[in-house]
Amino acid sequence: MLRLEENELQVISDYIKERYGVNLASKSTLIEGRLGSYVKSKGFDTYGEYFEYARKDTSGAEMANLINRLTTNHTFFMRENDHFGIIKNEVLPWIESLSGGQDMRIWSAGCSTGEEPYTLTIYIKEYLAERGLTGKIPDTVILASDISERALASASEGVYAHEALAEMPAEWLEKYFIKTGDNSWKVTPELRANVAFKKFNLLDAIITRKPYHVILCRNVMIYFDRPTQEGLINRYYDNLAPGGYLFIGHSESLSGVKHQFEYVKPTIYLKR
Repeated sequence: MLRLEENELQVISDYIKERYGVNLASKSTLIEGRLGSYVKSKGFDTYGEYFEYARKDTSGAEMANLINRLTTNHTFFMRENDHFGIIKNEVLPWIESLSGGQDMRIWSAGCSTGEEPYTLTIYIKEYLAERGLTGKIPDTVILASDISERALASASEGVYAHEALAEMPAEWLEKYFIKTGDNSWKVTPELRANVAFKKFNLLDAIITRKPYHVILCRNVMIYFDRPTQEGLINRYYDNLAPGGYLFIGHSESLSGVKHQFEYVKPTIYLKR
């Protein structure tokens, strides 16, 4: 495998951190694993040569490709499933009390290839069906954003290998997915219709017409340094409705981050 030199790591990681907040300073193995074969296939002998090529591409396509390769995270359906149970049993009843189930503003920030927002949509549909509100579900209940165009394209297509669905209950698999091959399933049009995918850089200002009821930003901030985390968390706070919830990943913590959220339980925070 092509070796990433220390000076190359610094140049690449500094560029990514400055523009996207993602800290790859200690991720040489990740960079080598995700870029090594591709850099060689493009005919470059070093990562530095390839990075200069990407940086000078005036179309921006090659730099976008580099970002896609370095920032897409592995995920799967029902990941950290206790969160979805809390959303169904505690959060959705609160939202329903505000609007009767007519208005749900939920943001899956850093949605990767779509497993999280689709899982969340299934839980919402099941909740509304149990409450006799099936016909009242809004056209779009979830905004799902990511910085990676490649991840978003995959999420929008909604086709998954069976391994990503290993934790999915059989009855939900049959209800919300269409088998497309020996090892692949596609989300139903009805499920797809309830998710809006959008490219978004979490370092940018958040502009929304109405505040969100729920923001999920799980297993994303582990790549950010403390000042970046703090800025993002406070932007989330400002864009949540009073009583709104923030969910972060089980490998993450807001310990040491200055914020105004009220701690509910590990990885769950509330805006009073």
